[in-house]
Amino acid sequence: MLTPLLRHDRTPARMLMVGVGLLLLLRYFHWRVTSTLPPVGWTADFAAGSIFLVAETASLSAAILASIFLCRTRNRSPEVEANKAWLASQEPPLVDVLICTYNEEEAILERTMIGATGMNHGNYRVWVLDDGRRPWLEELSQRLGCRYLTRPDNSHAKAGNINHALAHLAALPEPPAFISILDADFVPLPDFLSRALCLFRDPRVGLVQTPQHFINPDPIQTNLAAAHVWPDEQRFFFDVVLAAKDAWGAAFCCGTSSVIRFAPLMAIGGFPTDSVTEDYLLTLRLKETGFTTAYLNEPLTLGLAPEGLKEYITQRGRWCLGFMQITRGRSGPFSRSSSLTFIDRLSLVDTFLNWTAVYIAKLLGLLVPIGYLLFGVHTVDADLYDLLGYFLPFFLWHSVTMSWISRGRSLVFMTDVSQFIAAPAILKAVFTGLLRPRHQKFKVTAKGGDRGQRFIEWPLVKIYGSIILLTLAGLVYAFAIHVRGDSLTSGGLAFAWSWYNLIVLIIVCFVCIEQPRRRKAERFATDEAVMLECAGESLILRLTDISITGAGLRGEPPAPLGTPIICTIGGRAVRGTIVRKLADGFAIKFDEELKTRIEMIRGFYAGNYVKAFAQVATLGVTTAVVRRLFD
Repeated sequence: MLTPLLRHDRTPARMLMVGVGLLLLLRYFHWRVTSTLPPVGWTADFAAGSIFLVAETASLSAAILASIFLCRTRNRSPEVEANKAWLASQEPPLVDVLICTYNEEEAILERTMIGATGMNHGNYRVWVLDDGRRPWLEELSQRLGCRYLTRPDNSHAKAGNINHALAHLAALPEPPAFISILDADFVPLPDFLSRALCLFRDPRVGLVQTPQHFINPDPIQTNLAAAHVWPDEQRFFFDVVLAAKDAWGAAFCCGTSSVIRFAPLMAIGGFPTDSVTEDYLLTLRLKETGFTTAYLNEPLTLGLAPEGLKEYITQRGRWCLGFMQITRGRSGPFSRSSSLTFIDRLSLVDTFLNWTAVYIAKLLGLLVPIGYLLFGVHTVDADLYDLLGYFLPFFLWHSVTMSWISRGRSLVFMTDVSQFIAAPAILKAVFTGLLRPRHQKFKVTAKGGDRGQRFIEWPLVKIYGSIILLTLAGLVYAFAIHVRGDSLTSGGLAFAWSWYNLIVLIIVCFVCIEQPRRRKAERFATDEAVMLECAGESLILRLTDISITGAGLRGEPPAPLGTPIICTIGGRAVRGTIVRKLADGFAIKFDEELKTRIEMIRGFYAGNYVKAFAQVATLGVTTAVVRRLFD
């Protein structure tokens, strides 16, 4: 009832919501430590209870740190507006835009290169850094006005590729003042450089990071058929977490969609190579020399989310592995040789706990009720009534607070689903990174390719399907075959816990069924007016949807199928052909010639067709998930 009266961007309001949640958390934790641990002794109950309590303590510590950081947030857009006149009053600084690529297909790279060469900053060069050494890409770069660089080997993966380019740029007669990093699938919008550069008026800013927005749904959205009601999994991080970190001076580089001062970057030796997440480590190394990272939370680039579950899991595993390497390195949170501030170290601890303690506690939480139901192990010596009295108030308040702060981008059961999807790979990366941090291979997140077939991620289905069967077996055994005297006390807790686990794991298994993606280019609904020139006539019609390859228009086709047309969209004249009659209109396909593709790609990415979720409706997400389960 209170939350509609409070403003999301006000620190006192955030502190109020978070503070009440922390009090309820401490109340719950005091009860857990003093009243729920099994009696001390050489018993399975005490051993299991102690292990789970330690894991839960670490997980709750992660929740406390995350909540503290979320007490503040920062919006730098007003700062950009205030600095626009400063940037316009001087000679435009030279920026070298580096497009990093290894094995991406031509269609993906072409979009990025066309977008990169169409920005409105007055002084920049675009370089394609090809670690795949592909002759066709060198030719494509020349045709699109980009410069091309390659190297004889792939040492140090992406960081090595960038460092090779930095050495080349430093040797040029006119080295850049700034560089910008773009992944091969991230298309910059026209204002990307001009807005990011405004934040460099502060001489302490060494790096500006912008968020990653995606034109396609991620695997969780796709496989649950929930893309229309649920945002991609990265929205909470980029829209909420990184903006909060920035308010504490602890924002960090996320690789693509960033702009970096060239001089301090070269002073630290370029991109660090002792972690496969060289971007995060770059922020720390710049911090150690006095340069901060600023976060501009504006959608200034559009890229591709991982299109398959395997790629999604690979990406998360690489992020975790890289952070474990950072933890073990000289810029880690407990390093004595680093000059990082207390807040920087605390932020690193927060991230470390979120990669380790949270996932370990989640997986143990699947096993605790099974241990009681099948083997009578009392890991938590409490009944359902006590748990509702101590845990439920904290759980409900924390859920409401996270939903309010994130404007609906955080739902507990969906967070659990995304964490369980990546959990096996995350835990493997944790132990690999901590025990053997050196000489780990950089695993590229594949983009593009054929996604038209249904596919099942069997390794995950086997793991979580087995846990589902064990949980069901435990429920049948404890409540039908071998009913014990405490079935209404401790059994009630295990019963409720088991059913929550079952619901989440069933959703996880449905996510593991990869749904085919028919379209090679994402299509977005729109209702804008366009001019269509066809058979000597000019008509004003309205679009129903659009992609970079074609569009749908409302009304009867003005000419037979196959008739060439010219469609003026957003001031750009695009050639095409009428290809299909629809129930409420007709479809056109844009021509394949290079000039048409350039006009269409630039017009599409500048057209604001990708809409961010302003508010996620819990009921809508629940309905979509239920419909997917029973469809």
